[in-house]
Amino acid sequence: MTEEKTNEKKNCGSKKGAMLAYGVIQLGTSIVSALALALISLSFCSLKQESKLFVECVKEVQDKGKTSAQAVNFCNGGR
Repeated sequence: MTEEKTNEKKNCGSKKGAMLAYGVIQLGTSIVSALALALISLSFCSLKQESKLFVECVKEVQDKGKTSAQAVNFCNGGR
């Protein structure tokens, strides 16, 4: 019976190491996911600002008497 307990403790040690590794990997992937989501949200803020500037450009060109299509073309870099 004493030998069985000793063998069980040895097996348990290797399982603890595997579980610790699993936990560290899981935590690491969660951190990477959180950072990726933060970067994506920051890029959306930039995109929103760019969109706002584009709309202002289109309105300004339309006020000068151009059609919507011509204004969009101009704001996209056309002539």
